[in-house]
Amino acid sequence: MQGARTCDVLVIGGGLAGERAAIEAATAGLGVVLLSLVPPRRSHSCAAQGGMQAALGNCTKALGDTPTLHFVDTVKGSDWGADQEVARIFADEAPVAVRELAHWGVPWTRVRPGRQTYFVKGERVEIDEPEDKAGLIMHRDFGGTAKWRACYAAAGTGHAVLYAVDGEVVRLGVEVLDRMEALALIHEGGRCWGAVVRCLRTGTLGALLAKATVLATGGHGRIYGAHTTNATINEGTGASLALATGVVPLGNLEAVQFHPTGLVPSGILVTEGCRGDGGHLLNARGERFMVDLEPEKQELASRDVVSRHMMQQIKDGLGVESDFGSHLWLDLRHLGEAHLATKLREVKDICRDFLGIDPAREPIPVRPTQHYSMGGVRVNKDGQAYGMEGLFAVGEAACWDMHGFNRLGGNSLAETVVAGRVVGRRVVDHVRAKSLDVSASLATAFAVDVEKRIAAWTGRPAGGPSIYAIRDAMADTMLERVGVFRTGDELEQAVDTLRGLEADLARASLRHTGSGSNPELTLALRLEGMLRLSRITAEGALARTESRGAHARLDHPDRDDDRWLCRTLARWPEGAADPSYATEPVGLIDLPPGDRGYGRATTREMSQSIDAHNAAVPEGFARAGALATAEPIGARMAWGAWREVDPDRPVPDRIE
Repeated sequence: MQGARTCDVLVIGGGLAGERAAIEAATAGLGVVLLSLVPPRRSHSCAAQGGMQAALGNCTKALGDTPTLHFVDTVKGSDWGADQEVARIFADEAPVAVRELAHWGVPWTRVRPGRQTYFVKGERVEIDEPEDKAGLIMHRDFGGTAKWRACYAAAGTGHAVLYAVDGEVVRLGVEVLDRMEALALIHEGGRCWGAVVRCLRTGTLGALLAKATVLATGGHGRIYGAHTTNATINEGTGASLALATGVVPLGNLEAVQFHPTGLVPSGILVTEGCRGDGGHLLNARGERFMVDLEPEKQELASRDVVSRHMMQQIKDGLGVESDFGSHLWLDLRHLGEAHLATKLREVKDICRDFLGIDPAREPIPVRPTQHYSMGGVRVNKDGQAYGMEGLFAVGEAACWDMHGFNRLGGNSLAETVVAGRVVGRRVVDHVRAKSLDVSASLATAFAVDVEKRIAAWTGRPAGGPSIYAIRDAMADTMLERVGVFRTGDELEQAVDTLRGLEADLARASLRHTGSGSNPELTLALRLEGMLRLSRITAEGALARTESRGAHARLDHPDRDDDRWLCRTLARWPEGAADPSYATEPVGLIDLPPGDRGYGRATTREMSQSIDAHNAAVPEGFARAGALATAEPIGARMAWGAWREVDPDRPVPDRIE
């Protein structure tokens, strides 16, 4: 190890969530080091296209929108799997966060007053936009929402937001160490003190000691290999680091979202903004099947519902056959060249660059593709990890749990900046109350363990299984057995296969064992964690004998609020061959479980009263390992406010 250095706050992950938390800490005058696998402007946050949800109510189809209505949509979208207090915090804070981004230079698409042309439910309509809203942030429609709420910058929202936020990071002088990875958290007695890090250029190890450590590494979609919209760096680093402590649990890993429109064959995301702007889904017969299957929401039902309908079309033989398997069509031709060249320009460019087609003239081949991990490092509402003081997590790496079992489109991009602000403030409070009272020998001990892990790989004799073959087998297993539709038999097969791959990994060897830049060694060091995340996902899905949101069990089609209105927690004790599982209450309930308004699901209702459920929540959280929060549980709830809104109140498509 080259040595150890110290800072107030160590942020592991250079995307929007990590950078926004770093900004909060740096603004407070703290010393911040941000660790990133890639230069921050190349993080996966830049791939977000369509929009960021915030209840501003600026355009005609957004009039009357409120944070309470956003809260209701988010809880319904989660299929009542969300922590409702966190959903409330998020909905209240989102408008502030979005306006702050405008101040930092995000070029939001703005309201143009007067008569404007849109496509609503497949029909071309004209709507008068109010003069007094001219120049304010514009909205587009997204799935599962009662109002137009997605603030957007054409089809490059993530790109625009990331560059603006990174500009603030640079302005504040945050130290960024890119092409660096964390290999182990330094911890002792339930207290985190930083991480052992490795330079991807040179292979050298070091230690970063900090009063607070923030995991912001994004999702772990690459356990599905190429069958994901995620970037190649989204291999679950943060979740694996937390799991390896043996103390910190992961929450709801079985909650995996498939985005309806992944480009075929690459899997690149085609934004929900396409359907929000009036795009149609077509089967091989050219039929708009969503009109009959979901007459109210049509193509803009929630992502889990649309993905299931699409896969059913393919299973029923109504997919379009191709060299890359069956797919469906996303038709944007009726939107016109001008619309595609402006509001959906990035989609037009992606289709040109990766398929050689013009979406103004040809339909786009799409099918559901793994997209988002609702589960992650379990944290309390302050973002602090269960069972580990000084460790925080934000963004997709965390199970803060505003998404439950299905995330609404646009809520994740908003979550990155909202959670960064909220959790960043708690990090500041934590750091100001603590001293860096840790021995350098502790860092050395963890570094020695990492050195032994590396030596074990580089010292293995040749001829063992290939780590690339193991990775690909893992990915195929996850897609085929832990996909959009799940059954007990297939999940059992997945678990058995993944156990076998863990055994293969113990015998695997490297073709290149040199020091310095070594991508094969880098993958080998991550693959054990990826396999563990895969097994927890499959085992959690096997244990959850219900269907909720994106977790669709064909052999258990009902949502079971009596038994499964809870969160799965998984820990992997140090030295153990298998994880251990527990559950905790889903959280305080304000909006009672009911019908989502789409999806046509059946439900087994709660036998326990909501009052009895809520009374047991604080003890249930504490028993699961939740640390004390700055405010009491429930302090941010707006009890009963949902009664004042009618999420199903119709808004006319034509306004004269």
